[in-house]
This record gives sequence, C-alpha cells and structure tokens, in this order.
Amino acid sequence: MSGSFCRLPAALRQLAASRPLLFVRRPLSQAGDGGGSSSSGSKEAEEVGKLVRAHPVVVFMKGTPAQPQCGFSNAVVQILRLHGVTDYRAYDVLQDHDLRQGIKNYSNWPTIPQVFLNGEFVGGCDILLQMHQSGDLVEELKKLGIRSALLDSEKDHGKK
Repeated sequence: MSGSFCRLPAALRQLAASRPLLFVRRPLSQAGDGGGSSSSGSKEAEEVGKLVRAHPVVVFMKGTPAQPQCGFSNAVVQILRLHGVTDYRAYDVLQDHDLRQGIKNYSNWPTIPQVFLNGEFVGGCDILLQMHQSGDLVEELKKLGIRSALLDSEKDHGKK
C-alpha cells in the first residue's frame, strides 16, 4: 500500500495526506494522450477534478507560493495575498509533467498559472488581475465566504 502511495505525483500526495483518495496508477499524460479512448480521458478529468474541487481556492502554478518560479505565478500569489487569501491549495506543475498537461487538458486553457474558485475555472494571471482591478474578485471571494482584506484596508484608509 505504501509503495503505491509513493508513486502518486507530488500534488496528489499532498491531497491524499489530507483525505484518502483512490487514484489510477497510470500517469495523467498517458490518460489524455489523444489515443481516442474516451474512458482514459474521463479518468484524467476525474483525477484532476478531484484536485480542483479539493478546496474553495485552488491554484496550479510554477513553483510554490513561498517561491514562485515565474512572474505570472508570482503575480497570482501577490493578488491573493493582497486580498488576504492565505488558505488555498497550490500545486506546483513543475514537479509533475503529467499534472501540468492534465490541468491544461481539463480546463482547455494552454497556460499556467490557472486559478479555480469553488471548483470552477476562473482563468490565469491576466483574468485574475482584471478581476482584482475591477473589484470582481472581492465579490467572488465573498461568495466563497472569504472577506477580502482590501475591504478592511479601505475602511482603515477612510478613518485617517
């Protein structure tokens, strides 16, 4: 049992540590290799879908929140920090090629980072930045029960 656990990609091990899940041992890239088998594609989508729905805020990025490995991933982390969002799942796609391709197939979006709110694909860095600038991100976070720290800073700024 522990041998099969060690074969799980890093992101899946992180999720499995928080709750038990069953995963196919075949790498995600083999599941979605375009071989024409709809069942393998659906298994890939099912596995990635478990990651996407594991938490209200999920980010697939290059690197980690503490050490982003690209400017776009860093921008997503900084936007979340501005809003006071510290409780989210981040998956480093550089550690797992199968996950990197699997999330692109799942969302039908070619670039990383990718942000999911309540299991729904929001977009990448550019979309999150637009949502931040327009105030839509505050509203989306509110739907998740997350109060944006920007609301508190605006309130404090008004008192001065």
